[in-house]
Amino acid sequence: MTVVGTTPPPGLPVRDKAARHRTGGVSPMLTRLAAERATGVLVRATGTLYLAEGRVAHAESPLAPGLGVLLTAHGTLDARAWQDAVDRAGEPGTAGRLLLDGGRLAPGALELCHLSALYDAAYFALAPSSTPGRFRYGTTHWLGSVHPVPVGAVEHETLRRRALLHRIWPDPATDSAPLERLDTAAAPAVAPRQSAVLARVDGLRTATDIARALGRPAFHTLVAIRRLAAAGLVAPRTPHPGTDGSWPEHPDPGHGAPATPARLPPVGPRAAQHPDIALLKRVRDALEAL
Repeated sequence: MTVVGTTPPPGLPVRDKAARHRTGGVSPMLTRLAAERATGVLVRATGTLYLAEGRVAHAESPLAPGLGVLLTAHGTLDARAWQDAVDRAGEPGTAGRLLLDGGRLAPGALELCHLSALYDAAYFALAPSSTPGRFRYGTTHWLGSVHPVPVGAVEHETLRRRALLHRIWPDPATDSAPLERLDTAAAPAVAPRQSAVLARVDGLRTATDIARALGRPAFHTLVAIRRLAAAGLVAPRTPHPGTDGSWPEHPDPGHGAPATPARLPPVGPRAAQHPDIALLKRVRDALEAL
């Protein structure tokens, strides 16, 4: 008896769950490292991103206040408890536990502040730059793992924030230069959070300086400053004669007009139910309330 073989039918397509977070183009190196499930630190011109198995575990930038400032500025965590965790950072995994032990800090508070600091610093770290990034495999952040998030979600939020700032006020000069107040005959009323920012504009402070003074995320401060600039209340300080017109003490994050501000990758209903997106939405809600 002859057995006639048949070609099995093609398998059903498998949905790539990570695709809903992909944006593409923000950082090809970061996208590749995510696909490799790499662990290490990506060093860029305006910040660093720590990866754990291809997800963003931490982000830091000299233009963003950082987790310690956000936790201690308003009493969420005692400054001594934070310093204790920093001092013992050499012990793997110890720092995160120290912050939670003895009820010093609620796990939810740490997670939300960490997420806010991560997206805040990542916005600056992923700024366009002509300087190539460098990746060191195996390097981990001293705090340990809190809530790593997908690379695609970080890229999506970075693009969304660029577009938001561009809609408010398209000139990015206010993001990095020292700011000065403008004399306005009939100054419009400003919201309380914007008023706190305006009160610290003195011709010397930059947006980063003001964010640290207020203990707020830097991006939230940029939103307030661009709204104040749109209202004609603040402007970048005019450089002194004889200077080259630059402000070298704070690197320019390079956030000009986004390439396609109206065509951000969508986050569908199912993606909106993802725990990473749900946590991010709570941070977004705070931003939109400014």
